[in-house]
Amino acid sequence: MDKTLPDLATAVAGIRDGMTVMIGGFGGSGAPIELIHALIDRFLATGHPKDLTVVNNNAGNGHVGLAALIEAGMVAKLICSFPRSADPVVFTERYLAGQIELELVPQGTLAERIRAGGAGIPAFYTPTSYGTDLAKGKPVATFDGKPYVQERWLKADVALVKAHLGDRLGNLTYRMAARNFNPLMCMAATTTIVQVTRILPAGDIDPEAVITPGIFVQGIVEIASPAQEETLNRAGARHPQVSA
Repeated sequence: MDKTLPDLATAVAGIRDGMTVMIGGFGGSGAPIELIHALIDRFLATGHPKDLTVVNNNAGNGHVGLAALIEAGMVAKLICSFPRSADPVVFTERYLAGQIELELVPQGTLAERIRAGGAGIPAFYTPTSYGTDLAKGKPVATFDGKPYVQERWLKADVALVKAHLGDRLGNLTYRMAARNFNPLMCMAATTTIVQVTRILPAGDIDPEAVITPGIFVQGIVEIASPAQEETLNRAGARHPQVSA
């Protein structure tokens, strides 16, 4: 099945109000900037989608990417590990104004919750957060004499992911640290949309090199020269008036 998409607008056309959207990346590494900006452009043109729940490692930086998505008023809730990153001014202002909800999750727990969602495991136990405010209201069990906190899986309606190479069947490779949360999110979402630097014919990626099998991907779009969040921020860029 050929999963290639003609353009970014088509790639994000199925995202609707109120959906949970996982967005890959560790800071700017592996962040699907073009897909995020296409989603903002759709909102500016139509007023949709809105009231999104976004799952990401952080809260965005500057005024591009995830930060721009929040600044546009599209995000009702953010589930993340690091809301205080390099330049989280947009999230900070909205959070203090009561305009966005935050669910803070330790980073390892966040990764495992996403992995559990993809693996069909509804809950697991971890010692992380025991005895802190993050564990309030959560079940606690004792294993081998130690207390563990129950955490629930995380699943999403859509994952927006950046990979390096992909083929027409959706098989993916990643470049170095850009791998991060992306493979886990592909598995945990009902629909996974991926931007890649190059789309190859089926069979051109060595099966041993495939990180995400195409069965977890529903759409793939080629962005030959993807933007890097840090480069945009150093240039003082903003979306929708982004200049790389």
